[in-house]
Amino acid sequence: RWFTHFYVVSVLWNGFLLIWLFRAEFLGESLPSWIQDMHHALGRDSESEDLGNEHFSALLALLLLWLHSCRRLAECLWTSVFSSGVIHIVQYCFGLGYYIAVGSTVLCQVPTNVRNGKELSVQICWYHIIGVMMYIWASLHQHRCLAILANLRKSRSGKVVSLSHSVPFGDWFESVSCPHYFAELLIYISMAITLGIDNVTWWCVVMYVLFNQALAAVLCHEFYQKNFSSYPKHRKAFIPLVF
Repeated sequence: RWFTHFYVVSVLWNGFLLIWLFRAEFLGESLPSWIQDMHHALGRDSESEDLGNEHFSALLALLLLWLHSCRRLAECLWTSVFSSGVIHIVQYCFGLGYYIAVGSTVLCQVPTNVRNGKELSVQICWYHIIGVMMYIWASLHQHRCLAILANLRKSRSGKVVSLSHSVPFGDWFESVSCPHYFAELLIYISMAITLGIDNVTWWCVVMYVLFNQALAAVLCHEFYQKNFSSYPKHRKAFIPLVF
């Protein structure tokens, strides 16, 4: 349940960055000096030229990241039913740092001088459309799967009756043990597409999410297999039909 803290931090921090980037893009304001210093520290040249539509792509990706955090926070507060499991203090601290760093990573995809007072030219490209559609599709399935997990611990009236683990069925659970982890990967891939597909920095983030979620999925898959003798043998751990 302390994962809720991650999304509180993410909603506040990435919402703050989103507001500043929006003001810089549409109102021609300069980013705060400390954000520019952060850009320099991360190796981003403030005088980099505008590479096509990268400003709007970054704004859209940051918006998607913030909306994802808002949804996950809402699910932690009103959908999920958490057990009495605990989180390691190192993992907790890393998680807080991660959600601060990931929004900053998006912001650093545009030069610090941003528009220099010029009006933002919004050009919606094919990769924006594909990225947003994939984001919505993956988000819907992730929510459905999280609701399925929560309902395993609730009565038909919605009252929590158990904190024990049960075998989930329905939606993507028919193919994999951890479809909500798979959906998380797809959401980050959708942001990579939104940023223009060729953004190497964000693909590094995607690779981190891949290995992180894959490890968690394997551990969860092994738990199901160990504790439920009738667990469906055709299910994969993480990626349908593959892994």
